[in-house]
Amino acid sequence: MLLIGAAGSGKSTLARKHFKSTEIVSSDALRAMVSDDEADQSASGDAFHLLRLIAMKRLRRGRLTVIDATNVQRPARKSLLAIAAQTSAPTTAIVLNLPLDTCLARNRTRLNRLVDPDVVEKQVADLTESLHGLAQEGFQRVYVLDNTEDIDSICILRS
Repeated sequence: MLLIGAAGSGKSTLARKHFKSTEIVSSDALRAMVSDDEADQSASGDAFHLLRLIAMKRLRRGRLTVIDATNVQRPARKSLLAIAAQTSAPTTAIVLNLPLDTCLARNRTRLNRLVDPDVVEKQVADLTESLHGLAQEGFQRVYVLDNTEDIDSICILRS
């Protein structure tokens, strides 16, 4: 399961609300694991190497795996979809498609780390650009949540 959305859209909050901590593979947490700082972008290469490795190991065991990263660009999603295909795992995209102003406002309230507003703007633009093609990328299911009310009230059924 890929969570897709800009910084401040609520991906990590949604993940913590609906999934066990062992099911969530977070790029921020892995950045912190390799550098002691989840905001250290220089650790992203190592963090995403670990993210893909952990996803592969979990999916080979048939374990639910929730990828908590922005995933707003197609190449990032493509590598994760390839891992799912290698393991015959079903794929679901949950897209948190909030307006830029909402993401920026939520970003400003973060206690642990603030993402540069220009980065958030780019993430929203990347998501908007790729949103229409998500269904053709290979996901079995794509859910797009366009407002905070839907995100806050979503009920995720586990099979």
